[in-house]
Amino acid sequence: MIIVNVKEGESLDRALKRFKKKFEKTGVLRELRSRQAFEKKSITRRTQIKKAIYKQGLNQDNG
Repeated sequence: MIIVNVKEGESLDRALKRFKKKFEKTGVLRELRSRQAFEKKSITRRTQIKKAIYKQGLNQDNG
């Protein structure tokens, strides 16, 4: 369960935004979408490798 404490004088919009951010970090929606359609292990592995290559390229540009 996600708990978001609303601070004194904080707007509801800002609290809702914090809730959405926490919810997204848990990965519930991502998991749900991935379970809707079966994906072969080889394809899953391929996408993970592509993501890793992309992230490594981003890190090299910054450094």
